[in-house]
Amino acid sequence: MTSTTYPPSALLESLAAGLAGSLHLPGSPGYEALAQPWNVAVADRPVAVVVAHSAGDVVAGVQYAAEHGVQVSVQATGHGAVEYAKPTVQINTAALRELTISASGAARAGAGLTWAEVIDASAPLGFAALAGSAPGVGVVGFLTGGGIGPVARTYGVSADYVTAFDVVTGDGVLRRATATENPALFWGLRGGKGALGIVTAVEFDLVPLAQLLGGCLFFDGADTAPVLHAWAEWTATLPEQATSSVAIVRLPPMPGVPAPLAGTVAVAVRFAWVGDPDEGRRVLAAIESAGRVVFGGVGVMPYAAIGMIHSDPVDPMPSYDAGTLLHSLPAEAIDTIVALAGPGAECPQVIVELRHLGGAIAREQGGASAFSHRDAAYSFLTIGIAAPPVANATREHAAAALDALARWSDGACLPNFHTSGDPVQFARKYDDATLERLASLTEAYDPSGVIAFGAIVRAAAELVS
Repeated sequence: MTSTTYPPSALLESLAAGLAGSLHLPGSPGYEALAQPWNVAVADRPVAVVVAHSAGDVVAGVQYAAEHGVQVSVQATGHGAVEYAKPTVQINTAALRELTISASGAARAGAGLTWAEVIDASAPLGFAALAGSAPGVGVVGFLTGGGIGPVARTYGVSADYVTAFDVVTGDGVLRRATATENPALFWGLRGGKGALGIVTAVEFDLVPLAQLLGGCLFFDGADTAPVLHAWAEWTATLPEQATSSVAIVRLPPMPGVPAPLAGTVAVAVRFAWVGDPDEGRRVLAAIESAGRVVFGGVGVMPYAAIGMIHSDPVDPMPSYDAGTLLHSLPAEAIDTIVALAGPGAECPQVIVELRHLGGAIAREQGGASAFSHRDAAYSFLTIGIAAPPVANATREHAAAALDALARWSDGACLPNFHTSGDPVQFARKYDDATLERLASLTEAYDPSGVIAFGAIVRAAAELVS
């Protein structure tokens, strides 16, 4: 049976007999909810969904797929979904929910857990889990993409804190990957996204952090230019105790959106400071006077409330994001961004964001990994609605923005941003040597090409070879 021929329902149903979990086919109860990713603009129609209740179920699903010439995809929370060239059997890992935390701050989390769950369990012990800006995303997907969170300049890339993975590779074998056991696999899983297999559990170190100075200041959109110029100058001098981002936001007038922000253009300056709060307030004062603050605030907060700094949306939505990494942010670059997304621009994006990188992000703290482009100074990202009547405008504006900023970028982007199954776009996430090594590892651990994401990696590597 070739890789373009997919087993009929009768054969797929035979898989269910050996599962501790369950199998869902199109048209059956529960299929639609399981198959639908968080980004509802992604058309994902797997030929079946295997709800795994154990690592053994993942092994069974991958082995079955290999036997019948089918590729497999994976989903837990549904974030970061891409469209694949061929139909897949989707392995749903949301039911893999183990969580243990030691007295020393070592955590083990099943692939179904979100960061919010780990954060809540860590907080009473005085530890912080290095989540991203949206704690509702899955632990595994974030870590396999490296992970840049609200305190990343202080602590670094979250994947640097991973100590082990349990992963089912494309050859249907459950393996453990650490710095000393299957070290090449360990290298690739930290940053290589879903290329090398389906992770069933991950182990990582927490950090001792109970509280920080953090929050978000929303400035009047009329002050977009002075705030962005001040932010660029300010971040150029920030110590590693500070992590900040700035976003031009256009929030619709809908329930949950604060009245001062609804239906307007505003500029959000996010700030996190690890250390003496009084010192952090003195550092923050330099940006507070850049414009008129219309909403928000910064104060001492429990780390468990880290998601409030960005307040990313939690409900599924049709979205399109596009991003690039910048090696510098001169005044001319800021003027370009203001022209593209400021209050006078025809901008369809909900968010146009800059994140300050550098600091501990630039250092490999857990040994070499597949996470690339650590030397970038800033990340630029647009997020817009990918549904009529604005879908085309969102994509066209995003492409124009990346083109306009090209002189300050080498074209790279972060693994967890600019979500795409296009090999051309995927190749931007890695330097050539890293991409070629990832492709080589997919061939070693998945010789039949069962892991759907691995096919994207191989195609991307062919573009640069």
